[in-house]
Amino acid sequence: MPEETFIERQEESLSLHIFSVSAGMVGVCFTVIGIINLISTLRRAETMADDITAMDAALFLAACGLSYAAIKTRDRRRRLKLERLADATFLGGLGFMVVICVFIVYKLI
Repeated sequence: MPEETFIERQEESLSLHIFSVSAGMVGVCFTVIGIINLISTLRRAETMADDITAMDAALFLAACGLSYAAIKTRDRRRRLKLERLADATFLGGLGFMVVICVFIVYKLI
């Protein structure tokens, strides 16, 4: 079995980072949903922020699954494709999180 090259180790490292951080972000989204529900109950106000945050959690969960698949696959081309898709999904989730944060800040002020 050939030794892993620096590039292959770096590719796997990116997948591992996406996997761990996106899993953590799913937890963050669930925490935000809980806080939003608590505030909405106390203020007796309706908001879509918790629904939007749930969609963001689904994006992070998809990035987590894609990066896990990239880690497990042996075919380099397939791994790179899955890794790029996981990366794009993760970045989309982060962008969506920024929109949610702005929405929450303006709603709570």
